[in-house]
Amino acid sequence: MNLLETINLKKYFGETHAVDNVSLKIVEREFVSLVGPNGAGKTTLVNVVSALLRPDSGKVLFKGDDITHASVPERVEAGIARSFQIVNLFDDLTTFDNVTLAIFSRQGKTRNLAALAHLDHEVSAEADTVLGQFNLSGKRNERARDLAQGERKLLDVALAYALKPRLLFLDEPTSGVSTRDKGQIMDTIASVVRGEGITAVIIEHDMDVVFKYSDRIVVMHQGAILAQGTPDAIRNNEQVAMILLGSSGPDAFTRKD
Repeated sequence: MNLLETINLKKYFGETHAVDNVSLKIVEREFVSLVGPNGAGKTTLVNVVSALLRPDSGKVLFKGDDITHASVPERVEAGIARSFQIVNLFDDLTTFDNVTLAIFSRQGKTRNLAALAHLDHEVSAEADTVLGQFNLSGKRNERARDLAQGERKLLDVALAYALKPRLLFLDEPTSGVSTRDKGQIMDTIASVVRGEGITAVIIEHDMDVVFKYSDRIVVMHQGAILAQGTPDAIRNNEQVAMILLGSSGPDAFTRKD
């Protein structure tokens, strides 16, 4: 079943065709990677789907419903959430308080921050469960600003997950972290989203990450979809290798400089 569909979606900035007639289908429970060179239109496409930008034309369908003109809160309520390349946390609050705020937001509750010390049992228990799923239980009482970069990335994803989405967009969840931490971050994210049956779309530049975790890869170039397919199909696509790496051949994605 198609969970998300874009139909002839366009977003231009003057002469720049950031999203140029993009028609894309995302199947329920897929783990999809959205890749392409800088300026390919990946983040703009996600921004349009998540209502941070309005399209110039085209449609966005979610669960078969036209949400092209729905607001950010309406899309969150429908089941779309996202994390950001630049982590967006409440740095002076603890990891626990950050997660509880996401839960309150999902529930449509407005709370004074001082009331966080008097949370009801259900919210507190859910926040602790989320922290455990993202291996952050040991950081429960630490301020977000004091977390390591990899932990901040996981917390950012945890906040989006706490909104209980059916579709989760992840914008470069491994950027700015070590190679060792990338694997730990992605193992945690993949375990949670696959275990909960969440559909995930990840913007990512690290092709090792992309090939390891993706069910399907969508390659964008100059605002349009250049290619899409399984990791093996994309690995063997010489046009994709030339666009992404500047070289082609059977070993293009495994050669190291």
